[in-house]
Amino acid sequence: MKEQVKPATGKLGILIPGLGAVATTFIAGVEAVKKGLAQPIGSLTQMSNIRVGKRTEDRNPKIKDFVPLADLNDIVFGGWDVYADNVYVAASKAKVLEKDLLFAVKAELEAIVPMKAAFDRRYVKNLDGTYIKSFVTKQDLAEQVIQDMRNFKADNNCERLVMVWCGSTEIYHQISDVHLTLAAFEEGLRNNDPEIAPSMIYAYAALKEGVPFANGAPNLTVDTPALLELASLTHTPVAGKDFKTGQTLMKTIIAPGLSARALGVRGWFSTNILGNRDGLVLDDPDNFKTKEVSKLSVLDEIFRPEANPDLYADMYHKVRINYYPPHGDNKESWDNIDIFGWLGYPMQIKINFLCRDSILAAPIVLDLALFMDLSKRAGMSGIQEWLSFYLKSPQTAEGLRAEHDIFKQLMKLQNTLRHMMDEDLITHLGLDYYQDLVDSIQ
Repeated sequence: MKEQVKPATGKLGILIPGLGAVATTFIAGVEAVKKGLAQPIGSLTQMSNIRVGKRTEDRNPKIKDFVPLADLNDIVFGGWDVYADNVYVAASKAKVLEKDLLFAVKAELEAIVPMKAAFDRRYVKNLDGTYIKSFVTKQDLAEQVIQDMRNFKADNNCERLVMVWCGSTEIYHQISDVHLTLAAFEEGLRNNDPEIAPSMIYAYAALKEGVPFANGAPNLTVDTPALLELASLTHTPVAGKDFKTGQTLMKTIIAPGLSARALGVRGWFSTNILGNRDGLVLDDPDNFKTKEVSKLSVLDEIFRPEANPDLYADMYHKVRINYYPPHGDNKESWDNIDIFGWLGYPMQIKINFLCRDSILAAPIVLDLALFMDLSKRAGMSGIQEWLSFYLKSPQTAEGLRAEHDIFKQLMKLQNTLRHMMDEDLITHLGLDYYQDLVDSIQ
């Protein structure tokens, strides 16, 4: 497969619907890294190594040196937002990064001015967008987004584009007739079907242009037959859903350990407080429902109560998110986990995670953008399940259960990269080392 992977020549444009706390933290961070002011901590593409070959060979290159990723110096940024603030102003309002760091990249951030957003307040009721596109039909809206993309690519002399949704969580809705086929979806665009959400319009525009699309929210978006049909027609990669950052990150680390040790779980109570724009949006019950469905699925898929009824059949799992403005982007979560062990004796685990939501999300945006671009250059299209490592509610082919165990997800990601580079896949079986030793003694 290595010969099929095209080189990362020229500029890569990263287009972002939603230039809020996550996106501005990501952009400011990359610009700071480019100036040597900070390090891209948390980014596998920039900081992590990958083992190649046998352990005895001691080959552990950086991922960025192993696969042909776009260089950070070749990246340019653009995006859309419901407010007209440039990225420097938006980042200052988000209050995630220190003023001195923002000031050091002020010129670069001020140069990034959002394009008017495709917005429908019915899907995000707690935001009052003022910098939005006018349109007659949703088809008009999609064509405006496509033209934005073409103009950005030409104006910035980009060789390639990727799109990563960093916008808000939309209200909960399920697949309807308009999402079943591409023909039905395009008819719905022309008829202003209310079941076509703004995120779907961005995804449609990206896929129509052959631009990879990653969904950082739990929205339905590309998890529909219609848009997967379009991805297939244009040979374009998609990935989703929902950046895996705070509390869910901890669940996908802790739960696999409990399952591996065959320890039972009677209950897992999770609550969060968050004060940024995401918290405001999730303060509406309809938007919270979308997030709740995403967060609740994790434990069921890891523990699989139907296969392990003695350990998990009676598990009670509750998730709450509360909007608390004083904390801003500093999300705080509490988990109370009631477990039981040998002979059914009870124990407890309590986790208080004081995290920074956008600090954890920013490197995910970078890695998804670079890996989605790599997927496109490698001739891969459709759902990129190997990127589930970054996502709360991984999108899979129809009929496949999602894998939520972060350690298995990492193995899948690394083996996909090895496959791209024509290296042996690693199973961690390791018996050959000991058989060689036995053979040498005989």
